[in-house]
Amino acid sequence: MGIVFKGGTIINAAETVKADVLVEGEQIVLIGANLPTKGHQVVDAKGKYLLPGGIDVHTHLALPFGGTTSSDDFETGHRAAAFGGTTTHIDFVIQPKGGTLHDGIATWRKKSQIANIDYGYHLAITDLRDEVMNEIPSLLDEGITSLKLFMAYKNVFQIDDTTLFRAMQTAADNGMIVMVHAENGDVVAELTAKLLAEGKTDPYYHAVSRPSTVEGEATGRAVALAGVANCPLYVVHMTCQEAVEQLRLGREKGFPVMGETCVQYMFITADDLKRPNYEGSKFVCSPPVRTKKDHGILWQALRDHTLQVVSTDHCPFWFEGGVNGRIPGKELGKGNFAAIPNGLPAIEDRMKIMWTFGVGEGHFDANRFVELNCTNPAKIFGMYPKKGTISVGADADIAIWDPKKRETVSAATQHMNTDYNIFEGYKLKGLPVAVWLRGQQIVDGEKYLGHNGYGKYQKRSPHAAVL
Repeated sequence: MGIVFKGGTIINAAETVKADVLVEGEQIVLIGANLPTKGHQVVDAKGKYLLPGGIDVHTHLALPFGGTTSSDDFETGHRAAAFGGTTTHIDFVIQPKGGTLHDGIATWRKKSQIANIDYGYHLAITDLRDEVMNEIPSLLDEGITSLKLFMAYKNVFQIDDTTLFRAMQTAADNGMIVMVHAENGDVVAELTAKLLAEGKTDPYYHAVSRPSTVEGEATGRAVALAGVANCPLYVVHMTCQEAVEQLRLGREKGFPVMGETCVQYMFITADDLKRPNYEGSKFVCSPPVRTKKDHGILWQALRDHTLQVVSTDHCPFWFEGGVNGRIPGKELGKGNFAAIPNGLPAIEDRMKIMWTFGVGEGHFDANRFVELNCTNPAKIFGMYPKKGTISVGADADIAIWDPKKRETVSAATQHMNTDYNIFEGYKLKGLPVAVWLRGQQIVDGEKYLGHNGYGKYQKRSPHAAVL
C-alpha cells in the first residue's frame, strides 16, 4: 500500500502544478491528475500546497563553543526542524585541534545516532597541517564534499591566505566546494581588545567590533582567491552591502562563487543588541546583525540571484543558562561581550518566516521560495534530485503547506530547546501542517510522529552544480 496525496498543488522551483502524488516506500513513484486511490492511504491536500521538505545547510547541533554547548542536539533540533517543514540539514563537523578530520567525523557520528530527520556533514577544518591537507580527498569516501575554513576567530580557527588558497586548490582538484566564514579576524581581534580596554563591554559592542567593512574585505579576498584557484566557493551567513557587492562582482567576472544569507539577517538589527537587562545578548551572533538598509540589500540579492540560499546558522544557547539543570548560556558574557556564546535559534522558524515575509510581502514568488530553501541547497551540496524537489524518483520528503493558517511566534510554544525566540510576537501566515520524511509522516498538526534513529545520513556527490 502506498500513499496518495490528493488534490493539492505542487510547488517546485521551476513549476507550480495541481496534481496528485503517489508515494511507495521512501520514494515518489508517480505524479498526475486523478491518480487512483484503491489500496492506498489517501491524504487530502485540497486547498493546500505540496512543497519539498526544506533543507537547512548551515546548523550547529550539540556544538561545544565558548565554554558551553549549543542547546539543541540531533533529537530536539531535528524535532524543531520538522515542525518548521525542514526534513534535511547539514551540520558542521569540527576537526579537533591536533586531531584528524576523521577524528571529528567519529565524534559527529556518535552525536547523530539519535537523528530524527535526514542529515549530512560539512567538515570545518581548524588545523590544516600538511597531513590534514592530504586527508581531504578521503572525505569523498564519507560522502562529504564541502570544507569550511575560517577567516575569523584569531588564535582559535583562523587560517592565513596561503592555507586558504592551498585548500581551494585541493578542493577544486577533487570536485569539492569550499565554504568560508568571511570576516577579517586580525582586525576584529584589534577592535575587540580596544573596546574592552575602554570599558565598552555590553552586547552592543560585539557588533561594533565586527563592522561590515571587515566582512566585505574578507569576502572580496575569498572571492578573488576562488577565482584564481577556479574553486567553487560558498560564502556563509552574508549580512551586508559590502559583502554582497564583492560576491556580485566575482559572479560578474565568471568566478564559481555563491553565497547564503540567514533568516535573522533580514529582520534583526544591531539596535536589538542595545536591549536593556542584558537582553541584547540574545541577538549576538557572528557576523553580527546589521541595519535596515542591509535588510533591503539582502532581499534584493535573493531576488536577483546574487544569493542562492537562505539558511539559519542555528546555534542556540540558553539566555538564562545554568539554572534548573541547564548548561551555561548567554550569561557567560556578562561584563565581556567577547565571551557571549555566539549563536541564535532559528531552525524551526526559517521557512515559516520566509514564506510570510518573502512570499507574503512580494519579495519573491513561491517558486523562488522553494528554490532558496529546498532546491538550491540540494543542488549546490550534491543531494539533487534525490532531495529538494517533488518529482518521480525523489525521496518522499513532503510538507503540506496551508497558505491560510496563522500563528504567532512564541518561545512558549516553540520546539527548539532554548528559553527565547528572536522572532517573538511575529504574526505568521502560511505554515506547514503535516510533514513526511521518506514516506513516513513525522508531523501531524501539533503532534510529533518522528523518533530517534529514523534520520538517515546522506552521502553527497562531488562536482555539484555552481548556480
